[in-house]
Amino acid sequence: MSTISKKICLVGDFGVGKTSLIRRFVDKQFNDKYLSTVGVKISRKLIELSETEPQKAQEIQLIIWDIEGSNKFKAIAPSYFQGAKGAIIVADLTREETLHHILDHIQSFLAVNPKSCIVIALNKSDLIEAEYLEKVQHLYQISDQKCVLANYLTSAKTGNNVDEIFQVLAHSLI
Repeated sequence: MSTISKKICLVGDFGVGKTSLIRRFVDKQFNDKYLSTVGVKISRKLIELSETEPQKAQEIQLIIWDIEGSNKFKAIAPSYFQGAKGAIIVADLTREETLHHILDHIQSFLAVNPKSCIVIALNKSDLIEAEYLEKVQHLYQISDQKCVLANYLTSAKTGNNVDEIFQVLAHSLI
């Protein structure tokens, strides 16, 4: 079985849940205490991508860059995007302004990595009424960007769709 490594970035405003999504995916844990990421934090996770034929199965090591979301950091954030093959753009469903910044984050990331793949995570879905969720997911469906693979309603707290966002991105990187 062969193993390849790919750098991905989690990008979004401060407090949207980037670190919590990574912690849920990598460590299967959730902590509701907010700790702001300073600069960048790097995590790793090995994923086995199963194929229909076992001898063709591959492993991918995701090198996950958790990038600070503060406004003052935005000027230097693109230097952290260098070499990334994919990104998860994260917005907080409970803070509408973070939803409005999704396209800005996509454009900022693609300016450095124009051939990358992107997944959008509409996070904290556990805090929103179910009838609103479908409407907001449809509203923030980015279909004019060919690099955007999908958008997901996620919850780091419940684990809803957390593994899926990383798996979909990982499969697109092979």
